[in-house]
Amino acid sequence: MKTLAKLPVTIITGFLGAGKTTLLRHMLDNAEGRRIAVIVNEFGELGIDGEILKQCSIGCSEEEAVGRVFELANGCLCCTVQEEFFPVMRELVARRGELDQILIETSGLALPKPLVQAFQWPEIRNACTVDAVITVVDSPAVAAGTFAAHPDQVDEQRKQDPNLDHQSPLHELFEDQLASADLVVLNKADLLDAQTLAKVRAEVAEELPPAVKIVEASAGQLPLSVLLGLNAEAELHIDSRATHHDHENHEDHDHDEFDSFHVDLPEVDERALLDALSALVERHAVLRIKGFVAIPGKPMRLLVQGVGKRFDKHFDRAWRSDETRGTRLVVIGQQLDQAAISNELRTALS
Repeated sequence: MKTLAKLPVTIITGFLGAGKTTLLRHMLDNAEGRRIAVIVNEFGELGIDGEILKQCSIGCSEEEAVGRVFELANGCLCCTVQEEFFPVMRELVARRGELDQILIETSGLALPKPLVQAFQWPEIRNACTVDAVITVVDSPAVAAGTFAAHPDQVDEQRKQDPNLDHQSPLHELFEDQLASADLVVLNKADLLDAQTLAKVRAEVAEELPPAVKIVEASAGQLPLSVLLGLNAEAELHIDSRATHHDHENHEDHDHDEFDSFHVDLPEVDERALLDALSALVERHAVLRIKGFVAIPGKPMRLLVQGVGKRFDKHFDRAWRSDETRGTRLVVIGQQLDQAAISNELRTALS
C-alpha cells in the first residue's frame, strides 16, 4: 500500500489591509494545475471576504471552487480551533490524495504561533506539515509607524475580539506575526522610494532570525516558486519562537480578561478524569481545559482538549524514560476559583 506524502500547508498572516487576500488570489490564479484547498478565517465584517476568493479561477467549476474555500467565522484560528479548524482539517486530511496544497489565510489579528502549534496534534502532524508561515507586511504602514494600513479598523477589530489582550499595542502584535514567519513579504513596495523601503526592510529584519528571508512585492505578485516548497516544517520549531503573547507555561494566550492556571495530578483513570472534567465545567465558568494525562498501565501520553462541555482526546506520544509520568491540566475561564477547582478535581480522582 502506497504511503501518502505529508500535505504541505502554507499559512498567510498579516494585518488587515496588508495584502493577504491579494497574495492568496495571485497564488490561486497561478496555481499551474496544483489542487489547492483554501481555509479562510474571517472576523466579522472587518475580516477577509471569502466571496472574493470564490471568484478566483483555480481550474474548476464555481460549485467546486466553493467547496474548496473553508471560511472560519469569528475569532483567531487558535481560539476556534476545536470548534471549526480540526473538523475542516480532518475532512481535508481524508481527501489529501486529491490535494497538492492547503492555504490558510488568518484574520488580521490572528496570532500565527498557536495555529502552527495545532499541527503538532497527531491527527494533523501525521498527514500535514507547515511548509511555511508567510507574513505579509504593509510597507507604507510600517514606514509611517502605524504597522497597519487601517489602524482605526484594526483597533476596532481588536476591541471586538475577546481572545486578544486589548492593551497590547499594534507593534507587539506586529512583532508576534514576524516572530512566527518563515518568509516575510514586504508588500506595496512600489509605493515607497528606495531609501524608505530600505529602512522598512532594516526595521523588519531586526525582528527576524537571519535564516528568515525577506522579499519585496507589489500587489502580491510573486512567483509560486518563491512562496511554496520552502519545506520549513514550522511545527517542529515553533515552540522556540518567543512572542509577546506566550503564556508563562506556553499553554495559552496571555489575555487580561481570562484566568488561566494549571493543576498537577498523578496518574488518573481516563473515564474518571473525563467525568470529573465534565462535572467541573457545569459548576464553574470554565471555557477551555487542555493538558497531558498519564493513564495507569498505558505507555502513551493522553492529550486532552476541552471546549465547553465537549472533550477530544488522543494518545500523542510515548512517555520518555527521562520524564516523570504525571498529569498536568491547564484550566482557562473567567473569574475562576483556582483553589476550589483544584480541590474538586483532586477529590473526584482520589
